[in-house]
Amino acid sequence: MDVAALRREFPVLERLAYLNAGTDGPLAAAAVRSAQLELEAALGEGRATSHFERRFELQAKLREGYARVMGAAVEDVALTTSTSEGIGAVMAGMDLGPGDEIVSSDQEHPGVIGPLKAARERGATVRLVPFGELANAVGAGTTLVVCSHVGWVSGELAPAELAQVDVPVLLDGAQGSGAVPVDVTALNCAAYAAAGQKWLCGSDGTGMLYVSPRWRDRIRPIAPSYISLEDTTRGLESPYKADARRYDTPSLSREVVALSAAALEVLERHGFDDVLAQGRAQAAELARRLREAGHTVAPRGDSTLVAWEDPEPEATRDRLREAGVIIRNLPGRPLLRASVGAWNDDSDLDRLLAALTPDARAWRGERETARSPAEA
Repeated sequence: MDVAALRREFPVLERLAYLNAGTDGPLAAAAVRSAQLELEAALGEGRATSHFERRFELQAKLREGYARVMGAAVEDVALTTSTSEGIGAVMAGMDLGPGDEIVSSDQEHPGVIGPLKAARERGATVRLVPFGELANAVGAGTTLVVCSHVGWVSGELAPAELAQVDVPVLLDGAQGSGAVPVDVTALNCAAYAAAGQKWLCGSDGTGMLYVSPRWRDRIRPIAPSYISLEDTTRGLESPYKADARRYDTPSLSREVVALSAAALEVLERHGFDDVLAQGRAQAAELARRLREAGHTVAPRGDSTLVAWEDPEPEATRDRLREAGVIIRNLPGRPLLRASVGAWNDDSDLDRLLAALTPDARAWRGERETARSPAEA
């Protein structure tokens, strides 16, 4: 793929080494223009019948795109506002309580911890095990396995053996969709929740939820709304929609959906499989260079996340930001994390490594000196 052409889609890369897609991906200019056009249309036309028809048209387009990303049938995909909403909807919809055992890992994101806590408060047993031992921990009394597809701390992948367990598996795909190949059929998961704003570079407040037809009747809608119902004229007898649209979030704005749909179009135009491969290759290169520079890199899989030890992660994060390098620290852990996308090239990695060295301040000064008067 043409990395330089992809980079030109994201104006932020003209100024910064942006390595934070695991939180929020960079915004593409074309995606922002798409959102602006929808707002301008609503501004001029008002928000009546045609406005709502356009909203539903855009939602159908985004659902189709998310289905492609997950390797799922369109009818098995719900639109959500976040990974966390999808995780919570599935776990609450299963009515887990006394007699149910949930197996999860000891390094899950708060988006999983919250629903686990709620299930335990309803009487379910929660058992946390090392990430690599998840499949082995499933026993006769296990009702559900819930865990990250790609661990948010260091980028480890969930054990492939989870596809063989005989209980439903709910995967947190926040660091999966748009970062690594996802095939929900091969994963054999009951549900897969993911985000639109991270590796897919979409808008905050967008996400996706795959629910396997096999488990659809086991997961009731926990907050059904107007759009969950097939025929709203029947009052309390109104049936739920037969497919995953019964789990749709009640309302997504026109401009938000337009931005996320257009962002996905940008990535697909550059070859989605190539985007996935390039991001993982660049992350592996960063991990190699960090080790060579003497940094202790956390165990990781073939993903787009790279974490390494740092004695003062918050201070180093802030110092790197001043040097034009955007990464994050991991709260409660002596770790920094870079999220490497296909839009990151060697110049971004060079800038990160240089900013980590003791002479980072001198390096920044050299860059300022090298800037032309017009740039300044």
